[in-house]
Amino acid sequence: MAAPNVRVLYIDDEENNLQAFKASFRRQYEIYTAISAAEGLKILQNVSIQVILADQKMPGTTGVEFFKSITETFPDPIRILLTGYTDIEALADAINHGDIYRYITKPWNDLELHNSIKNAYDAYRAKIDLRNKVAELEKTNDELNRFIYSISHELRAPLVSTMGVINLVKMEGAYEANSEYWGLIETCSNRLDYYIQKTLQYYRNNKMISENTLVDFEQLIPGLIELYSFTDKETTFTVNINQKAAFYGDAFRIEVILGNLISNAIKYQKENETNKKVNINIEVSNEFAEISIADNGMGILNEHLEKIFTQFFKSSINHGSGLGLFIVKEALNKINGRIAVSSDTDGTTFKITIPNVK
Repeated sequence: MAAPNVRVLYIDDEENNLQAFKASFRRQYEIYTAISAAEGLKILQNVSIQVILADQKMPGTTGVEFFKSITETFPDPIRILLTGYTDIEALADAINHGDIYRYITKPWNDLELHNSIKNAYDAYRAKIDLRNKVAELEKTNDELNRFIYSISHELRAPLVSTMGVINLVKMEGAYEANSEYWGLIETCSNRLDYYIQKTLQYYRNNKMISENTLVDFEQLIPGLIELYSFTDKETTFTVNINQKAAFYGDAFRIEVILGNLISNAIKYQKENETNKKVNINIEVSNEFAEISIADNGMGILNEHLEKIFTQFFKSSINHGSGLGLFIVKEALNKINGRIAVSSDTDGTTFKITIPNVK
């Protein structure tokens, strides 16, 4: 037996049908009836209805038209259409545009109608439970992201101090005396700083609203090369930039994208390579910025090419966090950009297209 607090609204222009419905189901459900669509709408505005039944053939407004009219304002109640006609076109229209759970022919069978209402209420509860779970998950995810951002931000302050001390030791000439230990501290500090930076990039990419400003690639690229090449001064960069048109885009995300790709191009060079090279080519038009970043590093295995943009993906030769290329892909998605990659034993090439939003 259904719980009495299941609220059901039945709309029909025939009073006899309303009375028969109420007599049959008043002990099982909390019944509301309306003689017209307008009266039914008033009830919906004042009572939290969970299941709505409406007759198809009503003067002024059909059941299908009524369901269509409340799709946005009252999306939650589950809808059941009652019809004495086998109008297939109307039924198809109802299901496609009125968000109809099912239809039942008149005169109805009490047991069939009861089961339909019960199932409709179960669908209603499932819909509400899912929405609540999604909202709870979003809240938890947001709190977790904020926590991670806060911790990462707070961790970086003492880490920067540690890296500053290492630089002072170098300046005072004391580094070489215990280079093995200082080198280990420096390596671990740089690695931790890298992970923290990637975490902060991921958080900011998720939370920041795109802000489009003028981007000058001729200033941006040299700065990024200088920032990331401190880890390997042996890599030679060849840069060709053809920017005759003004380019507007999300400067923060473009910097994150290019910074990660330039960092990877340096990081994954072959250890014994005597001629480490990275070629950067940029063509800017009124529609797009087309960017190519190619290196002669160790390359990516073919079976890994489809996985490299996956969060935390690591290959046998990848000793990074598994976040860099994932962040690149996520940032490109935010600005409607595209990326393609090709790789072999002679190196890897990333090709990026970013829309000019001016």
